[in-house]
Amino acid sequence: MPRSKKIKTRNIEPDPVYGDVLVEKLVNQVMKMGKKSVARKIVYDSFEIIKEKSKKDPVEVFNAAINNVAPILEVKPKRVGGATYQVPREVKGNRKMGLALRWILDAARSKKGKPMREKLADELIAASSNTGPAVKKKEDTHRMAEANRAFAHFSW
Repeated sequence: MPRSKKIKTRNIEPDPVYGDVLVEKLVNQVMKMGKKSVARKIVYDSFEIIKEKSKKDPVEVFNAAINNVAPILEVKPKRVGGATYQVPREVKGNRKMGLALRWILDAARSKKGKPMREKLADELIAASSNTGPAVKKKEDTHRMAEANRAFAHFSW
């Protein structure tokens, strides 16, 4: 943490097709090695697959998936007197969305045998209906925070 300056947050422009900042953040997370056009094609193709499969607006499905995967609590290690405790903490806004995007993409990338656009579409549909590995990751995180609730008094 720097002591001299306040950290500036960068403004992300909304994506050109859907006009949503969160979709552009998804594009930025999908992007590898600076290939934004490839990442946009993957995301937009997966949104088309979502539109075909679920017959709903893909941005609504995407927002539902993000809300279902976003964690409320997480654990952070805290060193107290030679021992390290897993202290449950509340997750704030930007980190909550970042974790949700990361978990959805990790779950999609871990699947094998399909193109990324299909894996991402399947994962977003599963997360919007509260199933799938990304939602399981959130539940595991909450379960760990609940198990370590006894150490909550260390969060100062």
